[in-house]
This record gives sequence, structure tokens and C-alpha cells, in this order.
Amino acid sequence: MSHDDFDFEPVRGLPATLPEGERLLWQGSPDWKSLAVRAYHVRKVGAYFAVLVAWRVGYGLAHGHTSGAIAASCAVLLVLGAVAIGVLSLLAYLNARSTVYSITSRRVILRHGVAVPLTMNIPFRLIDFADLKTHGDKTSDIALGLPATERIGYIITWPHVRADKITRPQPSFKSLPDGRKAADALGAALAAAA
Repeated sequence: MSHDDFDFEPVRGLPATLPEGERLLWQGSPDWKSLAVRAYHVRKVGAYFAVLVAWRVGYGLAHGHTSGAIAASCAVLLVLGAVAIGVLSLLAYLNARSTVYSITSRRVILRHGVAVPLTMNIPFRLIDFADLKTHGDKTSDIALGLPATERIGYIITWPHVRADKITRPQPSFKSLPDGRKAADALGAALAAAA
């Protein structure tokens, strides 16, 4: 017996069969490593624990602690840091694995959620603009600007929102390995729909 939480989907990432005349133009998912860095901030967490270890070494040397005591407390900090980074990386992996971004000829669809799957349909008429941002690791984010009358919840949509837009959240395709291809497909579809 198969246990697939998305077995009900007629096409992966789509909640139902597309209506007649609508076609799927592009689908993709986030790169989990880039998502771990950009949304779950594993590098910042690693740097935080590195500062704690450096502080502990400096404090121990300044106060005459034995090298064994310093090493033991640093080992505890390193284990805690590794666990924190491991948990955040696992969450990024699971989130990337359960997320499917889709562009059709009429709308954008974001299916995400590890424990509780959510699907967000955004018709082209509600998209004011699309903003592409490419990162140094060759992944990209595409943020979608919505009219002021349309509101989405930042927390329920996170990490698939633009990080710096908390009061006016912008749903986003995050950490795309083929962001340019997705942006081209979205741009062509928006132009055709207009």
C-alpha cells in the first residue's frame, strides 16, 4: 500500500485537473540547500555558535580555566550548533521536497506545506508585477506583487514570501535552480494574458 500525501493530485502540484483551455507552462521546486541558507539562515546560526565558542575560549583563558574545561564546554556548544543546523537543514529539505511552484497560461500556483499542505492560486489579473532576484549560487527568487486590496498571511505562507515585505507580503518562488526559465515563462504568460 502506497502512502503518498499528494496522491489525490491529478498532476503533481495541481489541486485539480486544469480547466479546458488552460495549460501548464512550467513547474519547479526550490533547491533545498539554497533554501536552508536563505530562508532558514543556517550560515547565520553556524556563525552564532562559532562566536559562542570563541567567546567561551576567550573567557576560559582570561579566567584561568583548565584546557579540559574549556574543551568540554566548547564541545557542548559545537554539538548544540550541529543539532540546530541539522534540524534547520532537515526542515529546508522537507519544505523544498513538498513544495511545487506552477505557472499555467492563466495563473500561478504555489503548493507548499510539510505537515499541512496548502495551495495558493494567484490569477494573472491579481499580479501587479513579478520581480526576479538572482543569487550568487545561481538560484533565483521570483516575488509577485499583489494589489493593496489582496492580502496574504506572512506566517502561513513563509518561507514562500519575500523576506523584506512583512506588512505587504509578496508570495514568492524561492531558491529556484532554473529561475531565469521560470521568469521567462511567467513573463510570456503575463504578456499573453494582458
